[in-house]
Amino acid sequence: MRQIITHLTDNDAYTFSCQYYVLQTYPRAEVEYTFFDRNGTRYPEGFAQMLQEQVDGMRNVVITEEEIAFMERKMYYLPLWYFTFLRGYRFNPGEVSISQDAEGRLDITVRGKWYSAIMWEMPILSTVSELMHELRGDLARYNEEKECERAAAKTRQILEGGLVLGDMGTRRRLSFDHQDMVIKTMKDVSQSMTAPGRFTGTSNVWFAMKYDLTPIGTMSHQLISFEENVSGIFECNFNVMKKFSDVYDGDNGIYLYDCFGDRVFFSNLSKRMAMMFTGLRVDSGVEEEQTEKIIEKYKSLGINPQSKQVVYSNGLNIDRAIEIHRYVNGRVQDSYGMGTFLTCDVTDCQPMNIVVKLTRGRITERREWHDCVKLSCDKGKTLGNPEKCQYLLKQIG
Repeated sequence: MRQIITHLTDNDAYTFSCQYYVLQTYPRAEVEYTFFDRNGTRYPEGFAQMLQEQVDGMRNVVITEEEIAFMERKMYYLPLWYFTFLRGYRFNPGEVSISQDAEGRLDITVRGKWYSAIMWEMPILSTVSELMHELRGDLARYNEEKECERAAAKTRQILEGGLVLGDMGTRRRLSFDHQDMVIKTMKDVSQSMTAPGRFTGTSNVWFAMKYDLTPIGTMSHQLISFEENVSGIFECNFNVMKKFSDVYDGDNGIYLYDCFGDRVFFSNLSKRMAMMFTGLRVDSGVEEEQTEKIIEKYKSLGINPQSKQVVYSNGLNIDRAIEIHRYVNGRVQDSYGMGTFLTCDVTDCQPMNIVVKLTRGRITERREWHDCVKLSCDKGKTLGNPEKCQYLLKQIG
């Protein structure tokens, strides 16, 4: 079967920025990631073997000098020595364990040094998604001309609605080719019309390079989930903010704050950190409520909310994003990250609902393992050891 992932930068920008953070802060850390299918999908017989073949093929995927030159130019916050590291990086299929039970449920675990294992999240998710869409016949039924017209219409609606928006749809895309078409269409349409909105780029570094766009994205929940085992639930956000700002010297400053809910974050957001970071990303909760909490917190710290960016990215479609934009009404600098609705909203196709999350970690190979969990502001996004989740929920009330 053809290899689905053939470019090392066919991955989200935050994977690389988080990898560099790990190299700087926890270079000896070891972790375990777990695959979750929120829909409880029963995969076809033999799917695990097909996926294993794809994973084995990843050992041949290496970065090119073209990719490095692009990252040096566009991801300026990454130091030159990091690209020397990437030249030597190789995917290790031995870090990935794949099995399938009698009912077809898929079990995937990634375990290894954090700086190495961190690279598997996006390739696993996008490969599982594309394989399933191929087996379901979605790719055979695909009408490129029709879907291109739909992508163009969506882009016009986004721009005319005044949205500042980028693609974040790699992990659950229909296919590599469909995401390619969507991004090209969005760029072409945005360049052909004058409108209050703006297409900001894509989280996928490969496509950002192909179409000379900005790779968007800064960090993921795993940094905070891991840090909770080091400094506790009430201090982990502050310590990640401090470490992240130290690593990037103030660049790369959109903070994803909801790993343990908004109360824990806002209770110890200091003025120094609020000023150090460009803004916040809303990835769970009711956006209107989160907006008011953000504005209130900035005001309480003596910071003008209009000077700060807020990125909304919680499973949005265009109508919902426009609704939020109108609600915000210029009180913060709002922008939007949209995923599945761009890259897998295809006629007669059911998108996957899959994630890969950090579930265990230890700061060195000599230390004990601890469970890593995510609580979120949405009950449905809570992941990890249920006992630990309940324990932490009791702690934070």
